[in-house]
Amino acid sequence: MPELDFKGKEFVYNHHLAIPHRPLIPHADKSILPSPSGRGAGGEGARLDGNLIIHGDNLHALKALLPMYAGRVDCVFIDPPYNTGNEGWCYNDNVNSPMLREWLNSNPVGVEDGLRHDKWLCMMWPRLRLLHELLSETGSLWMTLDDNEIHRARMMLDAIFGERNFVATCIWHKNYAPKSSARHFSEDHDYLIIYAKDAAIWAPNLLERTEEQNTAYKNPDNDPRGLWRPNNLAARNYYSKGTYAISCPSGRVIEGPPSGSYWRVSEEKFKAMDRDGRVWWGDTGNNIPAPKIFLSEVKAGRVPQTIWHFDEVGHTQDAKKKMLAIFNFDSSEEVFITPKPTKLIERVIELATHENSIVLDSFAGSGTTAHAVLSANAKDNGERKFILVECENYADSLTAERVRRVINGYAFSGTQREELHRESLTFTSLKKADKLLDHVESIRNLDGHRFDHIKAEVKDGQLIVTGEKAITEQIEGLGGGFTFCTLGDAVEMDKLLTGESLPAFEQLGALLFHTATNEALPSPPTPLPESEGSDVVEEVAGCGYLGESTHFHVWLIYRPDLEFLKSREAALTLSRAEALVKAKPGKPHRVFAPAKFVSQKLLNTVGLPVEFAPLPFALYRIEKS
Repeated sequence: MPELDFKGKEFVYNHHLAIPHRPLIPHADKSILPSPSGRGAGGEGARLDGNLIIHGDNLHALKALLPMYAGRVDCVFIDPPYNTGNEGWCYNDNVNSPMLREWLNSNPVGVEDGLRHDKWLCMMWPRLRLLHELLSETGSLWMTLDDNEIHRARMMLDAIFGERNFVATCIWHKNYAPKSSARHFSEDHDYLIIYAKDAAIWAPNLLERTEEQNTAYKNPDNDPRGLWRPNNLAARNYYSKGTYAISCPSGRVIEGPPSGSYWRVSEEKFKAMDRDGRVWWGDTGNNIPAPKIFLSEVKAGRVPQTIWHFDEVGHTQDAKKKMLAIFNFDSSEEVFITPKPTKLIERVIELATHENSIVLDSFAGSGTTAHAVLSANAKDNGERKFILVECENYADSLTAERVRRVINGYAFSGTQREELHRESLTFTSLKKADKLLDHVESIRNLDGHRFDHIKAEVKDGQLIVTGEKAITEQIEGLGGGFTFCTLGDAVEMDKLLTGESLPAFEQLGALLFHTATNEALPSPPTPLPESEGSDVVEEVAGCGYLGESTHFHVWLIYRPDLEFLKSREAALTLSRAEALVKAKPGKPHRVFAPAKFVSQKLLNTVGLPVEFAPLPFALYRIEKS
């Protein structure tokens, strides 16, 4: 397979492995904690296993998510920089390479930057590696792009996901009118690239059948099996048994299929279908026979297609109008530059998720993905969860604020517009300008009572007449909640060794569980209680329980307290090993602790399936100063 090569690839190929683990720090004052009866995903309290909005570098945020979400995300939707040269995005990854560090001094990435495509690939590569690791085995990735990077993105994704896991490239018709200012062509579409973690087992959901599709089914002969439509008996594909003559009920003999084609079924199969009333001969019994396709026997939905029209999934103006309404802005200049329509991402969710899916967007922007998830939950009472990551300073004021308003509802006061007339202007129509003006005036007379103002304008070579009316209304909230997080300080091993920096139990526990098992933590770990009289301490013999992996029960003896870690209480002993095996039978046990007072040989001799795993530091050896 051809290999994609770009400047800096050797430095970023495994860069995601060098990213330190950072804890997620919840901010309750910026979060919305839903009630148990709320319709959205999540739960009571600022929790990290519900809906999340994370403010921070998305590379570090994705690494922070691994301990709890590796292999659990069902759908990734990302809308990364298109790298047009006019976006002003910056390459910020601090890779240990003089060349890449030099790139930090040449930000932002502009159209005159001869290495802008290399920089984009270096930025995307480690992020896609982590997204691939976060996806479940039945998960899929959806990425929007335009022609600037689509071809390079395909090769990069082939390398990371595997060429066989490419699913499709959909075309989104994003503009409802051509841009007359275009130099060559009006670029009216974007791409949506789809890869599966494993295309052999992944399949999209079917879409709901349209009314137009169903109206093709009739029942002119009152068949008791219900509505049906005729199918063509002939096909162009060669079929050795598809050349026989057919006798119609009227007596007409059809010598064979039309020239260059073959009957779809054998003569024996055709006669069996006819006996079962599955062939339509026409009202007179003289037509070329048509097999019946019964509505009750077709798929319950329709197979998705690769061309997505704006009348089904929205266009760019829809997205901007939605933001204007939510934030009650007066002008589109205040709107996030390139939001995606909610309907577009709702279509992705419809195809790629089930009612309990986790949806991740690591280029969250205006928060459309969260809006779409909440909307989907409201429609089917689902419990989908969203995880958004946004690195820019508007993560709270725009991204999270939009989600707050969508959850709680918002007041909208603005202008309601209704298009009353649209007509392309030609030289002929301009010669009859008086008639055009009279027509506009007649519209004002007929519809003026319904609007505050009727506006006539010429735009992109078209005369557009629009009625405008000031309105005020309250938009009902969708319910739900989320936890707003930032990224804490990195876990630095050299500081762990000295005890200078001791992470919280939950942070270290999640990291160790993922490191030891290569699996996501099933639920937040249970810290080691302070009280020796605690039921938990008695049950698990002083160990904090991290969780159950495919092969192990995993435990951690730890408190972020140097004196405790240097004490005998922090060691694995024979009595503790016996107690934890009794508490959680059925699988071997792996215990992380600063020290052990029992040998592995003795544990094996007495038949205790317990394995000691030393913590990545030896605090118990540190002498008191």
